[in-house]
Amino acid sequence: MLNMDYKVLFQGNNLERILQGLLITARIALISVLIALIFGVIFGVIMTSKNKVIKAICRFYLEAIRIIPILVWLFILYFGVAKTFNLNLDGEIVSIIVFSFWGIAEMGDIVRGAITSIPKHQEEAGIALGLDNVKIFIYVLIPQAIKRIIPGAINLATRMIKTTSLVVLIGVVEVVKVGQQIVETSILKAPTASFWVYGFIFFLYFIICYPLSKLSKVLENKWIG
Repeated sequence: MLNMDYKVLFQGNNLERILQGLLITARIALISVLIALIFGVIFGVIMTSKNKVIKAICRFYLEAIRIIPILVWLFILYFGVAKTFNLNLDGEIVSIIVFSFWGIAEMGDIVRGAITSIPKHQEEAGIALGLDNVKIFIYVLIPQAIKRIIPGAINLATRMIKTTSLVVLIGVVEVVKVGQQIVETSILKAPTASFWVYGFIFFLYFIICYPLSKLSKVLENKWIG
């Protein structure tokens, strides 16, 4: 029975539905990652500010995102804010917003750590050359920090892709939700359908995330280790 139930993947349009669900997952992850990379760099630079008020605000934002689970943020925005203020936000938009804010916070901390790890004399040399703070960041700090940032950024992207599976809980019909629907409609005829369907979804996540994970490790060993 186990060897025959795999056919559930190819019955009707099941395979097409899974791939369409994967496309939704990829779209949420890709948009969120791009937003996180762009604004995370800006946020990271802001986090290096010596202004106590700015540092406190940045720390509050970072800790709020980290302390409260992503699932809770999804519920707060989708069931709380959107419904309370009668905002027309579907699950996919809410997911992108939440994942973007999470990614910006995490990316910002990666950038902050990379910049502050650069020896102090590099900044002092820039000052000695008459560079202002903006030029020091552009020409001295950021170029040196990039090698430290990229492996962490790739690792963050991998985490964001995997965590998109949570959006199923606010009604987004992504790949895991599609798999669940297929299993529920096939379980009587194919008792082991869940093994094949979720196993196939695992394989899809693996072929997306594993190369990114390996790339992050290679770059980390090459540039940092």
